[in-house]
Amino acid sequence: MIQREISELRRHMTPERTNMTHIYGCYVNGEKQIISSYEQSLAVMEKNDVEKYIELMKKALSGKIGRTLNNLEFTSQQVIDGEEHKLLMALRETKMEDARLRETLCRKIIEVLSLNDQSNYLILLAYDVYDVPFKGSDRQTQMDNSDETFRYILCAVCPVKSRKAELGYDTGENQFHLDQSVPVVGAPELGFLFPAFDDRHTNIYNALFYSRDTAMMHREFIDAVFKTKSPMAPGEQKEAFTDAITEALEGECRFDVVRSVHQQIRDRMEEYKQAKVPEPLELSSDDVAEILRQSGVEEERVDSFREKCGEQFGEDAGLDPGNIIESRKFEIVTPVVKVSVVPEYTQQVKTKMVDGRMCLVIPVDGGVEVNGVPVYTENRAVEAGDALD
Repeated sequence: MIQREISELRRHMTPERTNMTHIYGCYVNGEKQIISSYEQSLAVMEKNDVEKYIELMKKALSGKIGRTLNNLEFTSQQVIDGEEHKLLMALRETKMEDARLRETLCRKIIEVLSLNDQSNYLILLAYDVYDVPFKGSDRQTQMDNSDETFRYILCAVCPVKSRKAELGYDTGENQFHLDQSVPVVGAPELGFLFPAFDDRHTNIYNALFYSRDTAMMHREFIDAVFKTKSPMAPGEQKEAFTDAITEALEGECRFDVVRSVHQQIRDRMEEYKQAKVPEPLELSSDDVAEILRQSGVEEERVDSFREKCGEQFGEDAGLDPGNIIESRKFEIVTPVVKVSVVPEYTQQVKTKMVDGRMCLVIPVDGGVEVNGVPVYTENRAVEAGDALD
């Protein structure tokens, strides 16, 4: 799925537009015991409750592809006879109404899932139908026509925590008393959509997985529910890319080389954004290898990077540029100094030998503040090396 398709589904998920009829819940404590299971009809709920439930389900489709949202792909064999795929299809075909199937899914989740703080959590399940409106080549929606009906199931796993007791006003006694804490449901930590909504059509070979914490992929959850290959977390991708660069370049991993690599990747990201291509940008190891060449790295080191990249990410893997570099800042860290530079001005940062020591030289034409106090610089460059003396 791409961002545009996710946004389209999210627009559909409002109390006025959704075709959800029921919400199914399974409340689990930190010891993996089911406290309660329930089903509620949206038709008899209070309006505020309906809005809150839909908001929670909708948040399981929030964020960006490659970060909080990741596409998962089933193999052809799994679609033919895989246990996990059969269960998801059965839940969809029965419109989530079969209590036995719901319990099977919930127990798969409960068996492997523990949230970081060992808190209680609520598994929310829903079935929805989206009549996909026809869109012409000009992308103008014509609501009186529909290409297909997209039938899907949604899961959101939400932490349940006790709220701190506070003084509350008792209208009957006209006084404030300590209001005992009650469990409240938080935003989803993880969830999924099945099947995928690819190219505005049903794709039973894919699912969309959500993890609020981009540092965690909840691999145990993915293995239990989907048994598919788990994507690398954004933080893991960045670390793997850094390892590949540093191990391959060794002595050629200089300041100017790393700056050039980051700048060229950022430039590609900006060009892609300006072109308004709906599919997310991916870089191959060959793309980065060419960037290394243009940054002055010798061919032997470039070949070594390709090899290291294959070891870290797998052969022919696509790299998400937003996960392998910091696109919004350029940070330089030494044992005693940390400097954060706006990416557009990285070319102004230089390295220079000063009194036999390698220093950073940063133009300060626009003025300098020290702990919020403007200081006089006599219109000369301030060398970071001065701070080390």
